[in-house]
Amino acid sequence: MKQDDASIELGRSMGYQLKRVQAALRSAMDAALREHGLTTPQYACLELLGQQPGLSNAQLAQGTFVTRQSMNVVLRNLQDAGLVERPSTAPYGRALPTRLTDEGRARLRAARADVLTIERRMTAPLDAARAETLLDALDRMAEALDAGG
Repeated sequence: MKQDDASIELGRSMGYQLKRVQAALRSAMDAALREHGLTTPQYACLELLGQQPGLSNAQLAQGTFVTRQSMNVVLRNLQDAGLVERPSTAPYGRALPTRLTDEGRARLRAARADVLTIERRMTAPLDAARAETLLDALDRMAEALDAGG
């Protein structure tokens, strides 16, 4: 049987390997974050708000790679848990700026420690120079795809 010229060896496919790493990372994060009563999208949302307080639902959705509808659910659950707060009415426009509560900041700090441990385990096979090169390459790849090229 002749192999199709268009076929690729999955082990040598950049997209396949990226997805494989992403799936392993997500699985490890889900397990660790469960101990903190968080999901991975909730953690990502808390991280963004920790760095940029006052982001809107749309900005948080974009930054956490979920839809706006999904972010509405994430924010509602975080708000119900007392981890974030949003005004009942928008100070201007329609966007409701979201901020961490004291409990949200504490939960973020605790969860971040576990996430950083996972990231260190993931990057342990790389020396600092290779890790930096990989980060730069991943950034350039994302920019190439975002540009529509």
